[in-house]
Amino acid sequence: MSQLSDKRFIIKGMTESGDKFRPSDWAERMCGNLCTFRNRRMIYSPLLRPAVINGFKCVIINNSLSDSHPNLFQQLLEFAKKNKLEVTEEVIESVA
Repeated sequence: MSQLSDKRFIIKGMTESGDKFRPSDWAERMCGNLCTFRNRRMIYSPLLRPAVINGFKCVIINNSLSDSHPNLFQQLLEFAKKNKLEVTEEVIESVA
C-alpha cells in the first residue's frame, strides 16, 4: 500500500483579541458557495465545509479547491486575511 498526502487549510473564526468572529454563521455562509440541496437538506462539499474546533467555528478547505474553483479559493483566503483570522495548513495522509 502506498500513502497519498494532500493538504487542507483551516480558517479559524477567532479574532486577534481571542474573541469569536461574528456573525456566528459566517462559516456556514462561506461553505454555502459549494453546497447542494437534497430532500430539503443542505449537503456541504468535501472541498469546503464548516466545522467547530476547540469551540470556534472554522472553515475547512481541501487544497483541490484551488484547482477546481481557483477564484473561490482565493476569495476565502482573502476573506481570512482581511478579517485577520488564523489560517493553518495541514497535511492529510491517506492510504491508497
